[in-house]
Amino acid sequence: MKKFVFLILAQLVAGICVAQVKVGGLLTENQVNPLSIDATAPRFSWVLQAGDARNVMQSAYELKVSTNTHLTKGMHLVWTTGKVISDSSVYITYKGQPLNSGQKYFWQVRVWDNSGKASQWSVPATFQMGLLTPSAWKAKWITPGYVEDSVMRPSPLFRKTFSLTKKIFSATAYITAHGLYEAQINGHRVGDAFLTPGWTSYNKRLQYQAYDVTPLLQQGENAIGAELGNGWYRGYFGYDPKPNLYGKDISLLCQLEVIYTDGTRETIVSDGSWKSSTGPVRYAEIYYGATIDNRMQQKNWSTTAFNDKAWYGVTVKDFPKDKLVATVNEPVRKHETFKPVKIFTTPKGEKVIDFGQNLVGWVQMKVSGHEGDKITLSHAEVIDKAGNFYTENLRTAKSEDVYILKGDGEETFEPQFTWQGFRYIKVEGYPGDLKPENFTAIALYSDMKPTGTFSCSNLQINQLQHNIQWGQKGNFLDIPTDCPQRDERLGWTGDAQVFSRTASYNMNVHNFFAKWLKDVAADQYPNGSVPHVIPNVLESSGGGGSTGWADVSTIIPWNMYLAYGDKKILEDQYNSMKAWVNYMQQQSTNDLWNTGPHFGDWLFYSLNDDTDGSSAITNKYLIAQCFFAHSTQLLINTAKVLGKKEDEDYYTALLAKTKAAYLKEYVTPNGLISSDTQTAYVLALQFDMLPENLRQQAAARLVKNISRYNMHLTTGFLGTPYLCGVLSRFGYARVAYRLLLQDTYPSWLYPVTMGATTIWERWDGIRPDGSFETPSMNSYNHYAYGAIGDWMYRVIAGIDTKEDAPGYKHIVIKPTIGGSLQYASADYDTNYGKVSSHWKLENSNLLLDVEIPANTTATVYIPADNINAVFESDKPVTKAKDIKTTDPIHGYVALNIGSGIYHFKTATIPEK
Repeated sequence: MKKFVFLILAQLVAGICVAQVKVGGLLTENQVNPLSIDATAPRFSWVLQAGDARNVMQSAYELKVSTNTHLTKGMHLVWTTGKVISDSSVYITYKGQPLNSGQKYFWQVRVWDNSGKASQWSVPATFQMGLLTPSAWKAKWITPGYVEDSVMRPSPLFRKTFSLTKKIFSATAYITAHGLYEAQINGHRVGDAFLTPGWTSYNKRLQYQAYDVTPLLQQGENAIGAELGNGWYRGYFGYDPKPNLYGKDISLLCQLEVIYTDGTRETIVSDGSWKSSTGPVRYAEIYYGATIDNRMQQKNWSTTAFNDKAWYGVTVKDFPKDKLVATVNEPVRKHETFKPVKIFTTPKGEKVIDFGQNLVGWVQMKVSGHEGDKITLSHAEVIDKAGNFYTENLRTAKSEDVYILKGDGEETFEPQFTWQGFRYIKVEGYPGDLKPENFTAIALYSDMKPTGTFSCSNLQINQLQHNIQWGQKGNFLDIPTDCPQRDERLGWTGDAQVFSRTASYNMNVHNFFAKWLKDVAADQYPNGSVPHVIPNVLESSGGGGSTGWADVSTIIPWNMYLAYGDKKILEDQYNSMKAWVNYMQQQSTNDLWNTGPHFGDWLFYSLNDDTDGSSAITNKYLIAQCFFAHSTQLLINTAKVLGKKEDEDYYTALLAKTKAAYLKEYVTPNGLISSDTQTAYVLALQFDMLPENLRQQAAARLVKNISRYNMHLTTGFLGTPYLCGVLSRFGYARVAYRLLLQDTYPSWLYPVTMGATTIWERWDGIRPDGSFETPSMNSYNHYAYGAIGDWMYRVIAGIDTKEDAPGYKHIVIKPTIGGSLQYASADYDTNYGKVSSHWKLENSNLLLDVEIPANTTATVYIPADNINAVFESDKPVTKAKDIKTTDPIHGYVALNIGSGIYHFKTATIPEK
């Protein structure tokens, strides 16, 4: 018995797994049991679940794919890998028999750990192929058969009845539209997604969605229907909003594939047999809101009981189907709900409800009244200094929802085919008193999985993190918009690229950005220039090419590769990345890019009366040269990953020339940069524009500049994301913390002190005296400055990944203690499982709790000068056989560890 116990203890000390590893988290193309994928060689991923066991790695896997659940018995297999010696558990590419359009497949996997022990087979996962070719679409495009009201353009209804003669095994509905759609079968809503089919570059890529509608169908008579809205396709949109950006029509394409239990199939399609009419949605525009008249209800219109003799027919259209693509990103869904925190009357006599959170979505309202009663809900982000409802910053966006009562008891309203950005609503025409129970605000955003949490001992920083996350929620609504409230709501490229790394911590944005990047490439001009917004609805031809904005084509693909380790994003975007760098090279003279219009360091610190030169103006062409070099470097990195040696060599030579041109044009021999601004020094240091011998003094000049502004930042959209990172990299973490904790204008915390619940577009969107910045450009939900979240995760908590092991295959934990923080905690769900870094100061000691997922390794940097002062689970780390020391860096002891949970302790050190 003693010998047995000794053996067990020996195994535990050695860090060898004795518990059986389990396999879970199965994904196909980064999706859980997807219903429609058009990747002909899909990729599979899974997560090893090893509990508290340490140093667990995968040594091999076996995967099999079948056409039915008999795969557990090894039957009907279309692919089996056999035992593959590999520690890869993400993006395993299918290499079996050709996959069939519309076919459902089942797969499962088992693994062997590094002690040679096999797991059980995973619970089977599924994936279903989409309609892979235009010929697979039997449905026809249909439009309303009536003459449309060309002014109000009420939402059309389509319907059809059909009979299913046998017992149903499964059914899938494939639906898309020119415009937006919501579908119903037998009186029940199809799916829980909104604003479908989403927004893409419609003339080049139009998404369709697939739904499992088996539970909605019945043997015998059935009815299917769809309601359409103008949406992005033909609604009023863009600057000086105009309709019909992609077309004048509003059209439906619907195909229902039914499989009977006897294996036979039946297909129901949109065609000339459908009927059309209108219903209660009398008007719906994204900027302006919706008008819903319940008197126009057609009760049970999507059921077999409805009499549609008074309905019109439809018109069949020959619109193309070769641009249809399966949806890979998460749909927009309903999320958090908010009840009123205050109902009040303003000095102007307005009835206003405050929901306490600036959010994006709409308000659901319950009301009882008389037929014809009209209620108007107007939306706003802020109340003015006098306490009145304020909408001037919405510009031409009315943001009003109008409801007309049918008068038959309690009625429930919520808008369709629109959304608003708001914290407050003004209520007009409501019969009776406003009661909290009758109003609910509903948040709407893309259903991305939350992946990161951050908190610390400073409550204002925690509110900042809250604001960052809600800025992301409100603006990640199928595409990354700049703002959600005014007459804009566009996919501004600069905003997206500066925030992309932070976004990847807060939520899983892998598929979200992969989808949007395809539209970046689709809308990129033939000369390589990238439009300012994607999808491109601002420029008919030419234009774009603003530095820091167009670099979205290189920066986000690389950031997504670092976050998720997915080479396919780089492969898909490589031509786009290369075209943008080539464009900059073509615009340059002697490798200096000093031409073209640029936004520069947008919304930097500026004084209206700049008599003393305090405005932080950075030369736009200096900025352009820095981003020229940065994008070139990212292209070199990508070429190296993809094995494109010729490109790697060519652009390495180009990079050297761009940096030499920068030094010649903008830097004096003693290292003074011609634009003596924080942004100029930040970009020079972040992108390694200066030779090694000039970098430290440039960092000192940056700190001196910050001191000149009384320890405040002066950076705009392009300088701010890198500011604290540069300071901490060059030994000024103390200064970075001071900037983060600064709470007077301009700073990250100033809006927090003013009651912000999201990130503002401007540092002083609301001035200390309560007045507002320029209303024509003053959004209170604009996530760009939230890019500081990246520094909070990567530096304060210290969670990062190595470029040569991206996607957190090798994890870096390197917390930076400072800013009078007593603790900081971050958790992050990677492709391999959860990573945690929790530190706190206690009794003159630093306690650091770390969690590393199975099938990864990590390097942990403990703030200490002496390895002998470091303990793990109250034992000297030098005596831990499963922890290996590695080369220390200044102020840190470095340890290599495997998966597991660790509790480190050391004496505290002065903040950096």
